[in-house]
Amino acid sequence: MNPLIKALPLVFMLLWTGSDAASAAEYQLTIAGMKFSAPPAELHVGDVIVWRNDDIFRHTATARDKSFDIDLPPKSVDRMTISRAGAVDFYCRFHPAMTGTLGIRP
Repeated sequence: MNPLIKALPLVFMLLWTGSDAASAAEYQLTIAGMKFSAPPAELHVGDVIVWRNDDIFRHTATARDKSFDIDLPPKSVDRMTISRAGAVDFYCRFHPAMTGTLGIRP
């Protein structure tokens, strides 16, 4: 069998998985002045959120459905890859009035 024909399934698989990786985006959500910045209007599964705490206080980004719990000491950064679609409400465990919602599409 022709080696090129044998390689076609592998090439197709690499192109297919490469297109998913290329479509993932990175977004930053900042905490400053005891508030979360507004989340992006459109997030997708596979996107990365960079949580940045610019405050002098420790905060968390904690999902009400327990799907994530990011601990952010003062002046720190942490990353999270979105793993599922849906609306996810989040808050700070130390300051429960700090809230937000992520709208995540497949």
